[in-house]
Amino acid sequence: MRELLKKFENQQPEIVFEWSDSETEAEGWLVIDSLKGGAAIGDTRMKLGLSKNEVIQLAKNTAIKNTVSGPAIGGAKSGINFDPADPRKVGVLERWFKVVSPILKSYYGTSAGINIDENTELIPITEDFGLWHPQEGVVNAHYKAGDTKKIRKIGQLRQGLSKIVENPKYLPNPTTKYQISDVITGYGLSESVQHFYKIWGGNAAGKKAIIQGWGNVGAAATYFLAKEGVQIVGIISLEGAIIDKNGINPDEITSLFLNKENNQLVSDKLIPFDIAKEQLWDIPTDLLIPAAKARLIQKNHLNRLINGGLELIVCGANFPFVENDIFLGPVTKLVDDKISLIPDFISNAGLASITAYLMSDKTQITDEAMFHHVSRTVYKALKKCHTFNPQKTTIAQTALEIALQKIR
Repeated sequence: MRELLKKFENQQPEIVFEWSDSETEAEGWLVIDSLKGGAAIGDTRMKLGLSKNEVIQLAKNTAIKNTVSGPAIGGAKSGINFDPADPRKVGVLERWFKVVSPILKSYYGTSAGINIDENTELIPITEDFGLWHPQEGVVNAHYKAGDTKKIRKIGQLRQGLSKIVENPKYLPNPTTKYQISDVITGYGLSESVQHFYKIWGGNAAGKKAIIQGWGNVGAAATYFLAKEGVQIVGIISLEGAIIDKNGINPDEITSLFLNKENNQLVSDKLIPFDIAKEQLWDIPTDLLIPAAKARLIQKNHLNRLINGGLELIVCGANFPFVENDIFLGPVTKLVDDKISLIPDFISNAGLASITAYLMSDKTQITDEAMFHHVSRTVYKALKKCHTFNPQKTTIAQTALEIALQKIR
């Protein structure tokens, strides 16, 4: 497996498109790791300090994720190094999508990643440059859809990704409008926890969990976990943290989820971030859900949690640990050898899974069908890992080896 991994990590991407903005200091990269299946897919993000190497790593991670979520195509990623709070942001995005729109129409599909809004930025800007949908390139190149089939698949993408969740089985408050795309990744994290205990033994209900990050992914995961009886003992975001060693009241979790403002944690119980970040790692917990930015959790943090009884990490963030390696660095391997670790390319595949589902020929655009599809995708991936490795350790290494064999 080490040889396969080294070869995959060191292999140069098939396409690297580099861009320098003519009006600002922004720079961007579109990286296509491969055009397997004739196309590639991966979101577009904006972050100050983003590098070409980081985008290349993320494209490779998407290639691995596609082996879990489908479709059977190459991995890609687009990234723009620019401050998303800068008032010139929209102009930067317009100029970026102007130059990459021919690729998006031909063989690449994208979605809204970090700091880019699907409905107010990605969709309207790409429409201005003649795209029917940001996934049009995948429909054209991979599915080779004729006009009638293409119209149907793009219609399914438009309707499904923007569908408002209506079934109270999934979301609690019909007056709050959430799109499937807002919550499905967090739901996938929660289902990863449920399926882990079903497959390897045990019960998620009553387990204690710490959540890192309060964006769409972290907040939704927290809500769905609490709904299933998991006790949330800590939530930390840049605004601060809420810590309750006995578990935050589930009604309070629902309120925090519904009252989230611009991905910020809003509560009168907030502990200042600088204080909370030192306390958090010594709280006894069974589960850790990293759902914030990449490369934030240090080896020291993990050792403290493991010494306190941590048994399972379910990754919502790409590359959550502080290390240089893409997939199986020394910190990841240390954790994977000691406790159960579900990698992000399984647990964080919710939106990718739904996108693939909506491009299929057997799509039902209902809450039940789409949530079930994500749950089933996660279950199948974890069940395959268990078949190869029934132990509660080295799960991430097993999952990676399965994916690499499939790519090869």
